[in-house]
Amino acid sequence: MPKLPVVSGKDLVKVLGKIGFTKVSQKGTHIKMQHLDGRVAIVPQHKSLKKGTLKKGILNPLGISVEVLMRLLKKK
Repeated sequence: MPKLPVVSGKDLVKVLGKIGFTKVSQKGTHIKMQHLDGRVAIVPQHKSLKKGTLKKGILNPLGISVEVLMRLLKKK
């Protein structure tokens, strides 16, 4: 398993947009994104997301692996 990268909230929003998520709303520094299949992600707009927040709070509930995230980040 590859090491989890340091990702900003802005970059994560772009990556989620590539795989079909759209911005639904924003409250303060947190953006709510939703997929057509109903999955929802709340992405904090910070310069760097904590590894626990990224892995356990966003990627795991969405069913996105670290490998997929790395691949999508490289496609910028």
